[in-house]
Amino acid sequence: AEAHGHLCPGQVLGVRMALKGCRLIGIDNPQTSSSRRKKMIVYVEIDRCATDAISAVTGCKLGKRTMKFRDYGIMAATFINLETGQAFRISAREEAKTLAAQYAPGIEDRHKRELKAYQIMPDEELFEAEEVAVNIPIYDLPGRPRKKVQCQSCGEWIRDGRERRKNGTILCQICADGAYFRRPQKKALLNALAGTWHGLPPQTPLLNNPKATRGKQSNTRMKVPKP
Repeated sequence: AEAHGHLCPGQVLGVRMALKGCRLIGIDNPQTSSSRRKKMIVYVEIDRCATDAISAVTGCKLGKRTMKFRDYGIMAATFINLETGQAFRISAREEAKTLAAQYAPGIEDRHKRELKAYQIMPDEELFEAEEVAVNIPIYDLPGRPRKKVQCQSCGEWIRDGRERRKNGTILCQICADGAYFRRPQKKALLNALAGTWHGLPPQTPLLNNPKATRGKQSNTRMKVPKP
């Protein structure tokens, strides 16, 4: 709750979900050592309160590449033991909201009622758990980047196999599929004139973008007229 900023029903669900998930894959206390944390990966399916709680309990983080985010909008997470390959997906039961009244009678405020009830309800009434198989690509595993290539349109460097290939050209996802952001109109026009406008096939890759030639020496020499 301290790391998240407040205590809420989602935090309680996340803590209990993480404890259950760790038990199912045979890791009782993932916080005891950093080496044990690296033996587990968690896939979360929602970017809400429970995700912070899962991270706090397991020690798994995006920056450590031990937490993966899939934006499904579902209150669920999959816990994987990298040593054994065992994996369990745990999802919150929607019926728990209704059942909360039985465990916290007399509390009229829904938020407070769920906060109290979720701390004492049995796991079976809070969650659905199923054993699953997860194929984790080598580029998604913790550790140093295993691959790094340069986008032949904008010159950005792409790590961990996230590049796209179109007509034999290596592109970053922004150039290949479009970005979540938009550049100011003036800069966008300059990029378009340079042949590097995102979403269009590169016309003169690496020639018009300073990033693409960064670190490379030019073989062109200026001719100085003789006196």
